[in-house]
Amino acid sequence: MAKTGAPKKSRRQLRLGLFGKLLLASLIVALGLQLYRLRTQVEQAETQKVLLSEQVRSSQQGNDHLQKAIDGGGTQDQMEQIARDELGLVAPGDRVFYDVSN
Repeated sequence: MAKTGAPKKSRRQLRLGLFGKLLLASLIVALGLQLYRLRTQVEQAETQKVLLSEQVRSSQQGNDHLQKAIDGGGTQDQMEQIARDELGLVAPGDRVFYDVSN
């Protein structure tokens, strides 16, 4: 009487099958970890994009304010205030106090 059915696999074929499954599982885990890292990097980049967009908006508002001041020319009082604050202008009759504690 002849046996019917699937032929038996040799031990080598069984080992390669097990090795292949372990290798495939390892690759899937490695790819999953890499995707998680990439997702984290994308989230960080999106957060940085929002912060930089806010900085750009703020800088643009400051530039617009400065451009209006330039276009308007400025009054004598405004020019004197800028000269006092940025250039150290002392008008006749002003009292100057020096801080010598440093």
